[in-house]
Amino acid sequence: MIKKIHVTSVAQTTQLAEQLAKLLSPPDVVTLEGDLGAGKTTFTQALAKGLGVERTVSSPTFTIIKQYEGTYPLNHLDVYRLEDSEEDLGWDELFYGNAISIVEWAQYIEEDLPKERLAIRITRTGDTARTIELEPTGSHFIKICEAITQ
Repeated sequence: MIKKIHVTSVAQTTQLAEQLAKLLSPPDVVTLEGDLGAGKTTFTQALAKGLGVERTVSSPTFTIIKQYEGTYPLNHLDVYRLEDSEEDLGWDELFYGNAISIVEWAQYIEEDLPKERLAIRITRTGDTARTIELEPTGSHFIKICEAITQ
């Protein structure tokens, strides 16, 4: 099941991410896919806001992971730099711990990801328009997708 949502503004993208945030709980894992500039970091910022994170959220491109405190702890990972790496950064503690994890460029650590997760693909269709595809794996994430009303 893939749920496609078309948004025409940053405000609609933000609304969707904040709605999703209210449905997540640890140790949920959400992967984000999309070209550079598609809106992965914008989506993550809105999701973090929905989780009560007050700090400024920025892409962890050079640090690989940033952690934030909110209603639940949030791990924000950008694993783009691990494309050719065999490095284990303690994935089990990250993905099965007490935090929600958002992973950009997840295809580079596919074998380390939990089987059950929510994959989100963001495709730019205009200046501010996007198609956002939600692909749940597992009954928990299917229920989350069904609860999203946008």
